[in-house]
Parts: sequence; C-alpha cells; structure tokens
Amino acid sequence: MTTSQESDFEIRIRPNQNWLRVDLRALWEFRDLLALLVRRDFVARYQQTALGPAWAIVQPLVMTLVFTLVFARFAGISTNGLPPVLFYLCGLLAWNYHAQTFQLTAGTFTNNAELFGKVYFPRLVVPFAIVLSNLIAFAIEVAIFFLFWLYFKFFTSAGAQFGTDARIFLVPLLLVQVAAISAGSGLIVASCTAKYRDLRHALPLIVQVWLYLTPVIYPLSKVPARWQWAMVLNPLAPVVEAMRLFLLGRGSVPTGQYVCSIVLTAFLFLAGVMIFQRTERTFIDTV
Repeated sequence: MTTSQESDFEIRIRPNQNWLRVDLRALWEFRDLLALLVRRDFVARYQQTALGPAWAIVQPLVMTLVFTLVFARFAGISTNGLPPVLFYLCGLLAWNYHAQTFQLTAGTFTNNAELFGKVYFPRLVVPFAIVLSNLIAFAIEVAIFFLFWLYFKFFTSAGAQFGTDARIFLVPLLLVQVAAISAGSGLIVASCTAKYRDLRHALPLIVQVWLYLTPVIYPLSKVPARWQWAMVLNPLAPVVEAMRLFLLGRGSVPTGQYVCSIVLTAFLFLAGVMIFQRTERTFIDTV
C-alpha cells in the first residue's frame, strides 16, 4: 500500500512583467534579508579599517575643518551670520547622507551581480538596505552636530545668533525626502550602469559637481538671481537650506522652489524604481 502526500502550497517564481508595480508583499516577506543586508552594508564599509565606525565621526569633522579654513577664512564666503563650524556641519548632515546613499545605490547591479545570479529575492531589497544602513552614520553625525550646537549656544557669544523651535520635528520629513532623492537618482544611474559601465568612472564627477550645485558651502540666499534656475533644478538645494532653517533658525527657502523640489523628488523616485524594475529582468543575461 502506498500513500502520496501533496503539498498544501507551492511557490512559483515568475519575473515581474509589470515594471510599473512594486510588489510590497514580497518586500515584506524578505524583511529578514533586509535586516541582514543593512548589517552587512554597515559592517563592510568599515571592515579592515584602523578606525572602524569612528570614520563616521572623523569624516564630517575633517570636511568641516577644511570648509571652515578654505571657504570661510580664506575665500570669505558668507555663512549667513552663523558660526562657520555649525553652518558646514548642518549642511553636511543632508549632503553626506545623500552622497553615500546615491553612490552605493548607483552600484547596486555591478556590486551585487554574483548575488543576483545565484538566488532569487526582490532586487529592491538591496537599495532599500543601503538607505537604511546609512541612517546609522547619519545618526552619528547628528549627535556630533548637537554637541557643537550646545557648545556654541551656551558657552560662546554666538549663541544669540541662532536657535531652533518646534520646526525641528519636521527634520525627519526632510530626511525622507533626501532618501527619496538619493535612492531615485541612484537607481536611475544603476540601471544605466548595467548597460554602460563607463558611468562608474563618471560617478565621482557627478557627486563633485552636485556638491557645488547644492548650498552646502554657501547659503541659498547668496546665489545670484541669474543662477537660481540651477537651484530650482536641484531638488536637494532647498532641502539643505531647510535643514539649516529648522535646526539653526537661519535660512531662506522660497515656497515655489520647495514645491518644485517635492515634484522633482517624486519624479526621481518613481522613475528610478520603474527603470530599475525594468532593468532587473534582463540584467543577469547581460553580465
């Protein structure tokens, strides 16, 4: 006598034919993998380094020192009446998170080609893990910023020049927008890099040019009127200025410019996800 047992369920893996739809259920089912990738990305970044995670402290401090000496002292660029150290530290909060997330997301396909070819999982898990893992370094930089904020506020004469209010609770919304800009633009570059590998060499240049088009080393109010169009086309520009406004109480963010920033952010993120999902279907065949 023989018995046969049929499985109660089966799993079928099919390519996503509709690249306009994001399978949120699949992303949720692979949440454990997402947590592992978040840990992997953060650990791998500082693996085999002498300072380890301390680089998350050293990097913004060194950049702030260089900006203070070169742009504030030597070039005399305005810091909008704020202490230069606070001005640059605040600007670097959004910028460093954006630059790291953008560059790592842009290498999603090329850096994970072997992993993608061996096992199935929703490919969007990888860029989402990058977005989350970079929040750890961002939290460290925020802690550094507030230590300097407390020092200048209560132990120097510059304390009367800046302050904050209830708008500080809107900062997480700005961070969400930065994440959307970084992930969206990074996914677009990643999709293009899958076919045109030359973009890997152009990536550092893109980041460098983007830095100078973003008011990190200068206030948005000092941009000449004839160059304001560049600020409108850069969705990150009003976000960095708004970060200073919310944390330091100094800054000017035109309403129209910020509305354009939100529209461009939504466009970049949606376009990035759609193009990424279309590219992932044939990426392994082109490796």
